[in-house]
Amino acid sequence: MWAAVRHYSSKTLFLKPAKFDVKRIIRDIGLYKDSIARRELVGQEQLVGALDGQLAATYERTKDIHAKISAVQTERKALEFSIRQHKVHGDEVLKELRLLKSQFSALAEQLQGANSEIQDICLRLPNLIHESAPDTAPVIDRWINRGLYESFEQQENRDHVYIMTKCKQLLDLASASNISGNSWYYLINEGAQLETALVNYALDQAEKHGFQRCIPPSIARKEIIDACGFTPRDMNNEKQIYEIEDGNNKLGLTATAEITLAGMNANKILDLDENNPTKRLVGVSRSYRAEAGARGKDTKGLYRVHEFTKVELFCWSLPQHSEKVLEDLKEFQVKLISDLGLCAQVLNMPANDLGNPAYKKYDIEVWMPGRGKFGEVSSTSNCTDFQSRRLFTRYQNKESSKLEYVHTLNGTAMAVPRMILAIIENFYDPSTNMVTVPSPLIPYMNGKTKF
Repeated sequence: MWAAVRHYSSKTLFLKPAKFDVKRIIRDIGLYKDSIARRELVGQEQLVGALDGQLAATYERTKDIHAKISAVQTERKALEFSIRQHKVHGDEVLKELRLLKSQFSALAEQLQGANSEIQDICLRLPNLIHESAPDTAPVIDRWINRGLYESFEQQENRDHVYIMTKCKQLLDLASASNISGNSWYYLINEGAQLETALVNYALDQAEKHGFQRCIPPSIARKEIIDACGFTPRDMNNEKQIYEIEDGNNKLGLTATAEITLAGMNANKILDLDENNPTKRLVGVSRSYRAEAGARGKDTKGLYRVHEFTKVELFCWSLPQHSEKVLEDLKEFQVKLISDLGLCAQVLNMPANDLGNPAYKKYDIEVWMPGRGKFGEVSSTSNCTDFQSRRLFTRYQNKESSKLEYVHTLNGTAMAVPRMILAIIENFYDPSTNMVTVPSPLIPYMNGKTKF
């Protein structure tokens, strides 16, 4: 079903109402219909129907109502002026004035209703899609360290759960299941040390690439979560967000630091110009996914879990620079994974895999021998002005002096459990029962080269 747009009590709202360029949406209505169809959105017929039969007509109706309001206001002001200047009185005059005020109230109510209809449609619209995005299957953009593996067949004794629980005391799933339930875990000994090593490695590399460090909250208002495009359920109808009831406040645990990093500049005007076209943050936080592996896929071990540490990259950009920023984010991720000595493929993701905010997205999948296939460890997206319009994040265009909406981009610097999985499965030697530490991580592992 086509879900209704969430409404919040004005007493608890932090965000201003999202502002949309309705004229542009009507002009590009064919592109939006194409985006809806290619994304294979649930309830797409209703949304396309609203675009075809409602948006333009309602927008024209608002212009007609504005004209009627203007006429009523002009007549009312003339009558009030006449009363003041000429001392015109009498029941008929007062009756006419009351009628004009009543007409104004009725028209204002009609305008509010029409604007609300337009707002609801615009809020439901996905972003447009970059022309290079494929339709239904990812396209390999490039390979990383392709020559490091010889076969796609599953290799014996390379399963990370077997290695980390049976051979090494690195992972405790049984105790976590007793304490927290399925898809939770304890990392212990070098398993825990590997997590902190990966986090610090990613943070240091991001800082060298111009990102400022940030430790963001892991709880956000639901209006912020919604504005970032994270609906209660994802494209597979699995629940994404843990919701928290706190009196009148609707809160949620963040599925990624992207949410609270984006919210950091909500309702703000950023100081961006051609000399300083981007603002970049790297944030490390715990992330929460409510239905990790709920459909029975990858429920064993660290690939799909409810809680994990994630290092997230977030950028605010001048619109004309955002496509280059996306490529820069991808190159950063490629180098990070390449330097760890992992084999991976960089994928230009298809339209039916894009969330509503994404204009274009790259995923990086690393070879995981224990799974016998590649697994996603990294993603980066250009959301253009989808989030900034909903979060009211703007900059002042120096040429026009107008306030315009920034573009937002996000990328994974390190999804820790999956990287641990990849390192264990790729660098474990069954003959010695040892794991070789990738060289960039050795300084963060107190000099250990193997464990």
